[in-house]
Amino acid sequence: MNKPSWFRNFAWFATPAVVVLACGLYYAPRLVAHDHDRDDDRDSLARIGLRIAPVPLNFKGKNIELVGLGSYIVNAQGDCNGCHTTDPATEYLFSGNPYFGSHTKQVNPATYLAGGNDFGPLIPGSADIISRNLTPDKTGRPEGGHTYADFVKIIRTGVDMDHLHPTCAGAPNTNCVPKPFDGSLLQIMPWPVYQGMTDQDLRAIYEYLSAIPCIAGPAAPSPLHNDCT
Repeated sequence: MNKPSWFRNFAWFATPAVVVLACGLYYAPRLVAHDHDRDDDRDSLARIGLRIAPVPLNFKGKNIELVGLGSYIVNAQGDCNGCHTTDPATEYLFSGNPYFGSHTKQVNPATYLAGGNDFGPLIPGSADIISRNLTPDKTGRPEGGHTYADFVKIIRTGVDMDHLHPTCAGAPNTNCVPKPFDGSLLQIMPWPVYQGMTDQDLRAIYEYLSAIPCIAGPAAPSPLHNDCT
């Protein structure tokens, strides 16, 4: 007896579905194992991060594993200090500068993540864009006291919570940035790249930045000044 056309159509669609379901069931244990492997990988990265941290760390009240993972992201992946240091010439100690052939890299702790790198103006006559001080202030919060919620918003949206360089209302000057640049957003910080990071990675970075030493930087009212006491 010939089967109805609807039955043949159902069988044609159902067979791949059964195969997909079977494959899903077959691979499920491997997916679980992969999750465990990922946890092990993060543990390893955290250990590396703790080993390569270039400054003493304050672990009081902090998750050491997150601090280590944050250090790995900041120091081995993100090159955060490459921008957030006073000047590329002072990023490393003279005796530990890898570009001079030193086999023992030594980051300069006096300028580590304290900002001050001048990237110049976006166009001639407009404000110079200078990297910010990321070290914690007397509250223990990094970036001059920003909360974790602030930090996530900065990375996800690029918002400049310090409002240092508004969009120019008239001719460009040394305090503003010209259109089409949006002065409410950070213009040099590569937040469009970092905004895709996981919540855990951002939490780890924040935890690490909370653990590094405070650097006061220039005296107030400089936006790079940090109240360490």
